[in-house]
Amino acid sequence: MVLVFVLGVVLVLFAIGLVSMAFRDDETKVGVTRSLAVLEAMTTAPAELKEELERPFDERVLKPLQARLLAIGRRLTGADTSDRLQRKLDYAGNPRDWTADRVVSVKVLGAIALLMVGFALALVMGVSAPVLVLMTAGGLVLGFFLPDFYLYQTAYNRSEQLARELPDAVDLLTISVESGLGFDAACQQVSRNTEGPLSEEFARMLAEMQIGQTRSAALRGMSDRCNVPDVKTFVGAMVQADAFGIPIGGVLRVQSSEMRVKRRQRAETKAQQVPVKITVPLIFCILPCLFVAVMGPAALQIVDNIGGR
Repeated sequence: MVLVFVLGVVLVLFAIGLVSMAFRDDETKVGVTRSLAVLEAMTTAPAELKEELERPFDERVLKPLQARLLAIGRRLTGADTSDRLQRKLDYAGNPRDWTADRVVSVKVLGAIALLMVGFALALVMGVSAPVLVLMTAGGLVLGFFLPDFYLYQTAYNRSEQLARELPDAVDLLTISVESGLGFDAACQQVSRNTEGPLSEEFARMLAEMQIGQTRSAALRGMSDRCNVPDVKTFVGAMVQADAFGIPIGGVLRVQSSEMRVKRRQRAETKAQQVPVKITVPLIFCILPCLFVAVMGPAALQIVDNIGGR
């Protein structure tokens, strides 16, 4: 009887396995059929739909999103924003090949992102309603003006670097011209043998001259892109020398001497600013520690003596 019972259980389990395999085969056939149907639909789909699916992700998603953000940003900022942003980008050296439209889009995207971040932080911290509104509005304003801060800081760093590199570049120009090279060849030597934003500006000036611009126009373009008084002075002297036929070697010698004097004066100015700038950390950081080290033992001894009495 036990053997018959075991045999019956085995047969029942075998039958259940066969039934499940049959259903699984049907599901597999149905899945294969659906896949074949999708492939057939894709192959027989209209050409417009296939072209839309074959386009890259940035063309299908990123560019339309940037266009919508740009439209919102233009409504918020104004009509003359592109010119002002392009001037800031020129002063900053056009970092990462940015354009004015891209900056406007990033401003709107940053405002939305930091608004959500500020709102989420306020919810996590469990602050009151006024503080929540303040944090949300602060994130909105910060996100909108953050690209402007970045461009300003980049332009400032670039102008400082241009002011530091200009005297050495003028010295190299003077040596090259006095050794027999023309002004264009001397500028090419500067662009090849130096690094930094000034070398890039000389290379761009030479490229503009090669495509047909005059030397004066290329020099003025370099002056407009550099928000540095020394560069504007140098460009003005070169333009006048080119216009009146003055020998460039003598002009460069005078400019080189003036640049060295100005560099020495800037160094002296920064040295004179050191005592003023060190006053704040001296008062709030160094003197308290000194008072604790000097007056601390005496204060503890006085407290002990008073307590002993």
